[in-house]
Amino acid sequence: MRLGRIASPDGVAFVSVEGDGADAVCKEIAEHPFGNPNFTGRSWPLADVRLLAPILASKVICMGKNYEAHAAEMGGVAPEDPVIFLKPNTAIIGPNMPIQLPADANPVHHEGELAIVIGRPCKDVPAARAAENILGYTIANDISARDQQAKDGQWMRAKGHDTFCPVGPWIVTDLDPSDLEIRTEVTSGIAGTAGVEVRQLSRTSLMIHDIGAIVEWVSAVMTLLPGDLILTGTPEGVGPIEDGDTVSVTVEGIGTLTNPVVRKQK
Repeated sequence: MRLGRIASPDGVAFVSVEGDGADAVCKEIAEHPFGNPNFTGRSWPLADVRLLAPILASKVICMGKNYEAHAAEMGGVAPEDPVIFLKPNTAIIGPNMPIQLPADANPVHHEGELAIVIGRPCKDVPAARAAENILGYTIANDISARDQQAKDGQWMRAKGHDTFCPVGPWIVTDLDPSDLEIRTEVTSGIAGTAGVEVRQLSRTSLMIHDIGAIVEWVSAVMTLLPGDLILTGTPEGVGPIEDGDTVSVTVEGIGTLTNPVVRKQK
Protein backbone atom coordinates (compact mmCIF):
# COMPACT_ATOMS: atom_id res chain seq x y z
CA MET A 1 0.00 0.00 0.00
CA ARG A 2 1.11 3.57 -0.72
CA LEU A 3 0.01 5.89 2.07
CA GLY A 4 0.01 9.61 1.40
CA ARG A 5 -1.28 12.90 2.69
CA ILE A 6 -2.94 15.37 0.36
CA ALA A 7 -4.46 18.81 0.11
CA SER A 8 -7.67 18.67 -1.92
CA PRO A 9 -10.53 21.13 -2.48
CA ASP A 10 -12.14 19.46 0.55
CA GLY A 11 -9.17 19.89 2.90
CA VAL A 12 -6.24 17.81 4.11
CA ALA A 13 -6.52 14.03 4.34
CA PHE A 14 -4.57 10.81 4.62
CA VAL A 15 -5.08 8.62 1.56
CA SER A 16 -4.14 5.39 -0.12
CA VAL A 17 -2.67 6.13 -3.54
CA GLU A 18 -3.78 3.48 -6.01
CA GLY A 19 -2.87 3.08 -9.67
CA ASP A 20 -0.23 4.89 -11.68
CA GLY A 21 0.08 7.76 -14.11
CA ALA A 22 -3.14 9.39 -15.30
CA ASP A 23 -5.20 6.64 -13.65
CA ALA A 24 -3.83 7.18 -10.11
CA VAL A 25 -6.51 7.76 -7.49
CA CYS A 26 -6.31 8.90 -3.86
CA LYS A 27 -8.79 7.10 -1.57
CA GLU A 28 -9.45 8.92 1.68
CA ILE A 29 -8.54 7.25 4.97
CA ALA A 30 -10.56 8.11 8.06
CA GLU A 31 -8.57 9.69 10.89
CA HIS A 32 -5.07 8.18 10.51
CA PRO A 33 -3.18 5.51 8.54
CA PHE A 34 -1.93 3.41 11.47
CA GLY A 35 -3.19 -0.10 12.16
CA ASN A 36 -5.91 -1.17 9.72
CA PRO A 37 -6.97 1.98 7.89
CA ASN A 38 -10.67 2.67 7.48
CA PHE A 39 -11.79 4.29 4.23
CA THR A 40 -14.44 6.99 4.01
CA GLY A 41 -15.50 6.21 0.46
CA ARG A 42 -14.34 9.57 -0.89
CA SER A 43 -11.60 9.72 -3.54
CA TRP A 44 -9.86 12.14 -5.88
CA PRO A 45 -7.69 11.75 -8.99
CA LEU A 46 -4.05 12.22 -7.98
CA ALA A 47 -3.75 14.87 -10.70
CA ASP A 48 -6.37 17.01 -8.92
CA VAL A 49 -4.71 17.15 -5.50
CA ARG A 50 -1.40 18.28 -4.02
CA LEU A 51 0.83 15.77 -2.25
CA LEU A 52 2.02 16.92 1.18
CA ALA A 53 4.66 15.38 3.42
CA PRO A 54 3.11 11.94 4.00
CA ILE A 55 3.38 12.06 7.79
CA LEU A 56 3.50 14.56 10.65
CA ALA A 57 6.39 13.30 12.78
CA SER A 58 6.85 14.16 16.43
CA LYS A 59 10.60 13.89 15.79
CA VAL A 60 13.08 13.15 13.02
CA ILE A 61 16.05 10.98 14.00
CA CYS A 62 18.96 10.80 11.56
CA MET A 63 21.83 8.35 11.15
CA GLY A 64 25.24 9.89 10.51
CA LYS A 65 27.97 8.20 8.46
CA ASN A 66 26.06 4.98 7.80
CA TYR A 67 27.81 4.33 4.47
CA GLU A 68 31.58 3.76 4.37
CA ALA A 69 32.08 5.73 1.16
CA HIS A 70 30.20 8.76 2.50
CA ALA A 71 32.25 8.76 5.71
CA ALA A 72 35.38 8.71 3.54
CA GLU A 73 34.26 11.58 1.33
CA MET A 74 33.62 13.66 4.45
CA GLY A 75 37.23 13.09 5.51
CA GLY A 76 36.82 10.42 8.15
CA VAL A 77 35.97 6.82 8.88
CA ALA A 78 32.65 5.37 9.90
CA PRO A 79 32.33 4.97 13.68
CA GLU A 80 31.87 1.49 15.12
CA ASP A 81 28.57 2.41 16.79
CA PRO A 82 25.73 4.29 15.09
CA VAL A 83 25.80 8.09 15.37
CA ILE A 84 22.38 9.71 15.66
CA PHE A 85 21.15 13.30 15.70
CA LEU A 86 17.79 15.09 15.54
CA LYS A 87 16.17 17.41 13.05
CA PRO A 88 13.16 19.44 14.24
CA ASN A 89 9.83 18.44 12.77
CA THR A 90 9.47 22.03 11.52
CA ALA A 91 12.14 21.18 8.92
CA ILE A 92 9.73 18.78 7.16
CA ILE A 93 8.28 19.75 3.79
CA GLY A 94 6.53 17.71 1.12
CA PRO A 95 7.15 17.06 -2.56
CA ASN A 96 7.60 20.05 -4.87
CA MET A 97 7.89 22.48 -1.97
CA PRO A 98 10.96 24.74 -2.17
CA ILE A 99 14.09 24.06 -0.16
CA GLN A 100 15.00 27.51 1.18
CA LEU A 101 18.73 28.12 1.47
CA PRO A 102 19.63 30.55 4.26
CA ALA A 103 21.01 33.79 2.84
CA ASP A 104 24.31 33.41 4.73
CA ALA A 105 24.86 29.62 4.40
CA ASN A 106 27.27 28.23 1.81
CA PRO A 107 27.67 25.51 0.72
CA VAL A 108 24.40 23.71 1.37
CA HIS A 109 24.37 20.03 0.40
CA HIS A 110 21.73 17.48 -0.55
CA GLU A 111 21.72 14.05 1.14
CA GLY A 112 19.30 11.55 -0.38
CA GLU A 113 18.16 8.83 2.04
CA LEU A 114 15.74 6.00 2.70
CA ALA A 115 13.53 6.86 5.69
CA ILE A 116 11.78 4.56 8.16
CA VAL A 117 8.28 5.51 9.34
CA ILE A 118 7.41 4.15 12.79
CA GLY A 119 3.98 2.54 13.08
CA ARG A 120 3.31 2.28 16.81
CA PRO A 121 4.73 3.38 20.16
CA CYS A 122 7.81 1.35 20.97
CA LYS A 123 10.88 1.27 23.20
CA ASP A 124 13.85 -1.10 23.49
CA VAL A 125 12.98 -2.97 20.29
CA PRO A 126 15.24 -5.96 19.44
CA ALA A 127 16.57 -5.84 15.88
CA ALA A 128 14.73 -9.06 15.04
CA ARG A 129 11.38 -7.40 15.89
CA ALA A 130 11.98 -4.05 14.19
CA ALA A 131 9.60 -4.80 11.31
CA GLU A 132 6.68 -5.22 13.74
CA ASN A 133 7.02 -1.55 14.68
CA ILE A 134 7.50 -0.07 11.20
CA LEU A 135 4.59 1.36 9.22
CA GLY A 136 6.62 1.60 6.02
CA TYR A 137 9.32 3.48 4.16
CA THR A 138 9.58 6.80 2.38
CA ILE A 139 12.23 9.08 0.88
CA ALA A 140 13.97 11.96 2.65
CA ASN A 141 16.59 14.57 1.80
CA ASP A 142 18.78 15.58 4.76
CA ILE A 143 19.69 19.11 3.66
CA SER A 144 22.86 20.31 5.38
CA ALA A 145 24.59 23.71 5.65
CA ARG A 146 28.23 22.61 5.69
CA ASP A 147 29.74 25.93 6.78
CA GLN A 148 27.48 26.05 9.83
CA GLN A 149 28.20 22.39 10.57
CA ALA A 150 31.94 23.08 10.58
CA LYS A 151 31.66 26.32 12.56
CA ASP A 152 29.34 25.01 15.28
CA GLY A 153 31.07 21.68 15.88
CA GLN A 154 27.64 20.03 16.10
CA TRP A 155 24.86 19.60 13.59
CA MET A 156 21.62 21.02 14.96
CA ARG A 157 21.67 24.44 13.28
CA ALA A 158 23.24 23.18 10.05
CA LYS A 159 20.56 20.54 9.55
CA GLY A 160 17.63 22.08 11.39
CA HIS A 161 16.55 25.02 9.24
CA ASP A 162 12.94 25.15 8.08
CA THR A 163 12.57 23.19 4.78
CA PHE A 164 15.76 21.15 5.44
CA CYS A 165 13.88 17.82 5.56
CA PRO A 166 11.91 17.14 2.36
CA VAL A 167 9.91 13.90 2.72
CA GLY A 168 7.70 11.94 0.32
CA PRO A 169 6.04 11.39 -2.00
CA TRP A 170 4.30 8.66 0.04
CA ILE A 171 4.93 5.76 2.44
CA VAL A 172 5.20 2.26 1.00
CA THR A 173 4.14 -0.37 3.51
CA ASP A 174 5.04 -3.60 1.68
CA LEU A 175 8.69 -3.04 0.85
CA ASP A 176 11.86 -5.04 1.51
CA PRO A 177 14.41 -2.30 2.32
CA SER A 178 17.50 -4.50 2.32
CA ASP A 179 18.79 -3.83 -1.21
CA LEU A 180 17.22 -0.82 -2.95
CA GLU A 181 18.85 1.61 -5.36
CA ILE A 182 19.17 5.22 -4.15
CA ARG A 183 19.73 7.91 -6.78
CA THR A 184 20.03 11.68 -6.33
CA GLU A 185 19.91 13.94 -9.38
CA VAL A 186 20.36 17.71 -9.57
CA THR A 187 19.15 19.84 -12.44
CA SER A 188 21.15 23.06 -12.46
CA GLY A 189 19.37 26.40 -12.50
CA ILE A 190 22.47 28.21 -13.77
CA ALA A 191 21.84 29.85 -17.16
CA GLY A 192 23.49 27.97 -19.97
CA THR A 193 23.81 24.73 -18.00
CA ALA A 194 21.88 21.86 -19.56
CA GLY A 195 21.00 18.38 -18.43
CA VAL A 196 20.66 16.45 -15.21
CA GLU A 197 23.65 15.46 -13.09
CA VAL A 198 23.52 12.18 -11.18
CA ARG A 199 25.19 12.95 -7.87
CA GLN A 200 24.45 9.87 -5.76
CA LEU A 201 23.97 6.30 -6.93
CA SER A 202 24.18 3.50 -4.38
CA ARG A 203 22.22 0.72 -2.72
CA THR A 204 20.80 0.26 0.77
CA SER A 205 22.65 -3.05 1.01
CA LEU A 206 25.78 -0.96 1.57
CA MET A 207 24.52 0.48 4.85
CA ILE A 208 26.86 -0.27 7.74
CA HIS A 209 23.96 -0.64 10.18
CA ASP A 210 20.83 -2.19 8.68
CA ILE A 211 17.20 -1.37 9.45
CA GLY A 212 16.92 -3.73 12.41
CA ALA A 213 20.13 -2.46 13.99
CA ILE A 214 19.03 1.15 13.50
CA VAL A 215 15.64 0.67 15.17
CA GLU A 216 17.23 -1.25 18.04
CA TRP A 217 19.85 1.46 18.63
CA VAL A 218 17.47 4.41 18.43
CA SER A 219 14.70 2.81 20.50
CA ALA A 220 17.21 2.01 23.24
CA VAL A 221 17.68 5.78 23.61
CA MET A 222 14.18 7.17 23.16
CA THR A 223 10.56 6.12 22.89
CA LEU A 224 9.41 6.12 19.28
CA LEU A 225 5.90 7.26 18.43
CA PRO A 226 3.66 6.57 15.43
CA GLY A 227 4.80 8.68 12.50
CA ASP A 228 8.31 9.28 13.78
CA LEU A 229 10.88 9.33 10.99
CA ILE A 230 14.30 7.69 11.08
CA LEU A 231 16.59 8.74 8.24
CA THR A 232 18.95 5.85 7.58
CA GLY A 233 21.99 7.76 6.31
CA THR A 234 23.20 8.97 2.94
CA PRO A 235 25.59 7.32 0.48
CA GLU A 236 28.55 9.04 -1.18
CA GLY A 237 28.11 11.81 -3.73
CA VAL A 238 26.67 14.59 -1.58
CA GLY A 239 27.16 18.00 -3.14
CA PRO A 240 26.02 21.62 -3.28
CA ILE A 241 22.62 22.86 -4.33
CA GLU A 242 22.08 26.43 -5.51
CA ASP A 243 19.30 28.91 -6.10
CA GLY A 244 17.27 27.75 -9.12
CA ASP A 245 18.34 24.08 -8.94
CA THR A 246 15.95 21.16 -8.70
CA VAL A 247 16.96 18.11 -6.65
CA SER A 248 15.31 14.70 -7.05
CA VAL A 249 15.87 11.64 -4.85
CA THR A 250 14.65 8.29 -6.16
CA VAL A 251 14.47 5.11 -4.09
CA GLU A 252 13.67 1.87 -5.87
CA GLY A 253 10.21 0.60 -5.01
CA ILE A 254 9.01 3.94 -3.63
CA GLY A 255 9.26 6.66 -6.28
CA THR A 256 10.86 10.08 -6.60
CA LEU A 257 10.93 13.06 -4.24
CA THR A 258 11.53 16.31 -6.13
CA ASN A 259 12.05 19.81 -4.69
CA PRO A 260 13.10 23.13 -6.21
CA VAL A 261 15.79 25.18 -4.49
CA VAL A 262 15.56 28.91 -3.70
CA ARG A 263 17.89 31.26 -1.85
CA LYS A 264 16.34 33.37 0.89
CA GLN A 265 17.13 37.08 0.77
CA LYS A 266 18.81 38.89 3.64
